[in-house]
Amino acid sequence: MANLPTLPPDRQAVLKTVLRLAQTCEYEVEHTNQVTFLAVRLLDELHSLHHFGQVERAWLVYASMLHDIGWIEGWKNHHKVSLRIILATPMLPFNHKERLIIGSIARYHRKSLPDLTHDHYSALLPAQRHIVDVLAACLRLADGLDRSHQQRLKDLHCKVTKKKIRITCDTTQPASDEYEASQAKKDLMELAFSRLVEVTGLGCASS
Repeated sequence: MANLPTLPPDRQAVLKTVLRLAQTCEYEVEHTNQVTFLAVRLLDELHSLHHFGQVERAWLVYASMLHDIGWIEGWKNHHKVSLRIILATPMLPFNHKERLIIGSIARYHRKSLPDLTHDHYSALLPAQRHIVDVLAACLRLADGLDRSHQQRLKDLHCKVTKKKIRITCDTTQPASDEYEASQAKKDLMELAFSRLVEVTGLGCASS
C-alpha cells in the first residue's frame, strides 16, 4: 500500500476492507494509490479553507481507493457503477449516511458536477453536501493529475490567496496529459472554494 496516507489505527481495519473490495473489483493498483495520495495531499494543503478533521480525511481515502471500481463493468459510466457498488455491497462496514457521502465523492470524480437532481446527493444535509463538494473536488483534480496513469507527479503544494489557489506540482517528467486534464477537472474545486485554481509545474509552457 505504498503512497497511501496514514490513517488512525481505528480506521486501518476499515481501510483493509475497502482494499479487499477494490481487489475484488480488479482495481488498477498504481493509479489508484497515486490518485489517493494526491487527493489527500490536496486536502491537507487546503486545510485552512475547509478545516475538516480525521473523519473527513478518511472518507476521502476510502472514496479515492474505490473511485474506479466501476471499471469491473466497463469504462462507460464507471463512476456511476462505483457509486452503485458502494451503496449496495454488504462488504463495506458503513452506515447509510457514510455510503451516500463516500459513494457521492467517488461518483463525482468525473463527468457531472454535484447536482440536487441526483438522488444520492439531494438525500444529504447541506453540511454533508459541502463535505462531498470539497472531497470530490480533491479527488476529481487528483484523478486528472494522473491522467496518463504513469505516476508522473511526486508531490504538490498549494498556495491560497483570497482569489486563487495555486497548485505547484513536482514531476518526474513533463506531464502534458496531466496539465490538460487538470484544466478540465479543476471546475469543482473552483466552485467549492470560490477561487480560481492555477496548476503549475507540469513542464508545459502554459503551466
